[in-house]
Amino acid sequence: MPNLKLIVAQTGLRYLWLAGLVLLLDQITKYLAVSYLTFGEPLAVMPHFNLTLVYNYGAAFSFLADMGGWQRWFFVVLAIMISFVLLFWLSKLKAKPTFEVLGLQLILAGAIGNLIDRLLFGKVTDFLDFYYGSWHYATFNIADVGITVGAAMLIIYEFFLRPKDKKYPGKTAVSNT
Repeated sequence: MPNLKLIVAQTGLRYLWLAGLVLLLDQITKYLAVSYLTFGEPLAVMPHFNLTLVYNYGAAFSFLADMGGWQRWFFVVLAIMISFVLLFWLSKLKAKPTFEVLGLQLILAGAIGNLIDRLLFGKVTDFLDFYYGSWHYATFNIADVGITVGAAMLIIYEFFLRPKDKKYPGKTAVSNT
């Protein structure tokens, strides 16, 4: 049986501490939001930014929020499956802090952060509210930030930072001579 410590040390799993840190920050800020904010009442922090406690029973932008409850378990199963895929993906990458590895860690933290909310409370706690005039962006949380920043890092890595020789393995250059 392979040594788990060795696998973690030699793969992208080495940076699980980052996912743990983001997950901890997510859960602490959600706890503080529920403890100190009044539901639906904005607390002005600075121009164009409020802290506003709301709950999301669906996914991004309240997708499927009003579907009667089945969506909770759908998103729980989806988050668990995605988390396992991300852990497997990380186990196949070298222990280098690339945009790919760090992006996957952020997405993993976000998926687990919102999974915890769905399992414990049946809803996701959101509280970061950016606005301009009367227009408000969808209220979100630290887990959502992790998912978004992580996805952006994966896109940047794939299109701009991935070593060119690894982009298309098995292909060889064709000579024009």
